[in-house]
Amino acid sequence: MKTVKVIIAILASVITSCNNFEEINTNSDSSTNVKSSLLATGAIMSIVKPNGSDAFFSHLQLDKYVTWGATQVPEVYNSFGRESFAGYSTIKDCALMAELASIQDKDAYQALSLFIKSVILYGYTHNLGDIPYTDILKGKEGILKPTYTPQSEVLNGILNELENSYTLFCKANDFEGDPIFNGNVEQWAKVVSVFEMRVLMELSKREKDENLKVRDRFKSIYKSNKLMKGNEDNLQLTFSDKQGQLYPVNNSIYKAWEYPMLSSLLINLLKENKDSRLFYFADPVKVEIDNGTPEDCWEAYYGVDVSQEFDKVKKIFSAKKYSPINRRYTHNISGEPFITIGYVEQNFLLAEAALRGWISEDVDRFYKEAIKASMEFVRDNTPDKKEFNHGVKLSDEVINSFLNSAIIQLTGEFEKDLRKIIEQKYISMFMQTPYLPYYDYRRTGYPDFPINENTNLNFKNPTKIPVRWLYPSDEFSYNKENVEKSLETQYGGIDDVNNVMWMLK
Repeated sequence: MKTVKVIIAILASVITSCNNFEEINTNSDSSTNVKSSLLATGAIMSIVKPNGSDAFFSHLQLDKYVTWGATQVPEVYNSFGRESFAGYSTIKDCALMAELASIQDKDAYQALSLFIKSVILYGYTHNLGDIPYTDILKGKEGILKPTYTPQSEVLNGILNELENSYTLFCKANDFEGDPIFNGNVEQWAKVVSVFEMRVLMELSKREKDENLKVRDRFKSIYKSNKLMKGNEDNLQLTFSDKQGQLYPVNNSIYKAWEYPMLSSLLINLLKENKDSRLFYFADPVKVEIDNGTPEDCWEAYYGVDVSQEFDKVKKIFSAKKYSPINRRYTHNISGEPFITIGYVEQNFLLAEAALRGWISEDVDRFYKEAIKASMEFVRDNTPDKKEFNHGVKLSDEVINSFLNSAIIQLTGEFEKDLRKIIEQKYISMFMQTPYLPYYDYRRTGYPDFPINENTNLNFKNPTKIPVRWLYPSDEFSYNKENVEKSLETQYGGIDDVNNVMWMLK
């Protein structure tokens, strides 16, 4: 369901049947024994490769970008299921990767191991609360049922390991087995910096915590660390027309491409701002085109209230009175690169940090750079064809005009500016960075996700969207004492999607 939820399946497919993404890193004449480079490939792919088929849209549905025309999808209506701890297997492989590394490669593989471990464990703790942390990977010591570590300690440990990862990357040699940056350790150091800033920003409600030192850590990263300089530094997976490298929802391999219906939340934000990314994100409403509305006209596009009853959604779908996703995603063979951690996000993080006073910089500078980079990314990864831009090109002039438009300017008022930053960040994350918009909504309330008490599957609190997932079923079967003890300590013994975890208090 989430980025980390299919790690074991991805890793298995990488190791047992390498597709073209990994073949470039495999020497057919070399030994097939497991070695650090092969483990590195699998571990990296586990965090950058998106889900395929219908699962690709799960985060887009929960993030209120799309609804579905064929069937009622639980994620659209805020049904939060159980997490999976499958990623602990990848953490074990990462530890082996570092252990097997030669002396000259030890720093790089240790840095990568710490980073991927942090990504996986952060995914778990900010979805659940307390997690197995201190006692993991201690099977040789006889610890087969790890205790749960309080979230505050987990987060402190993750931040420390990210700092260690960054330090190791800065002194390491380039390494083999990297399908993204070809083992460039400087690129990886930049990625670690941005991810640590993400973690710190998602701890904004705990910025005064004396142990975490959120503000000080963020400021130190900004002042001292290597940071991304452009979209070329993105941690992203690029697709092509080669077998095994097609974009996950290309129509040649994905037959349900007609079912996604864009939300009124996304479409209205774009139309209100006269944001030309609309013409790259959406296709026009068929009824409007049939009635003679030009495809380069704002009125040719509108979305669907994703919170309304599915019967109404289905009628809208049947009548073709909605904007589908742009065919550049489904009919352009390479789609667009899939970003896990990127330059646009970095600038939105810096803009919010400046707004909060964590760094002494101009908020507007980073806010505008984030929007500009997002628009350039969309333009640069779209074939210059009318079928994909509907005759509205994101030229430098169009981008500059948008950046100077009155409606997107910051006001100098904290709450209004926070809303603008998060809304623009939301727009930029369309089809990218799974679940990040939901986490922003969870901590800030922006953008204003629609909630319908009559359709909300959060039955215990139908006026709210859940704030967490549930612990894995396997934990109640094989680690029952520890998971129940943790639930008692955190949530009064109840595993409920409405429980507010430590980091959100």
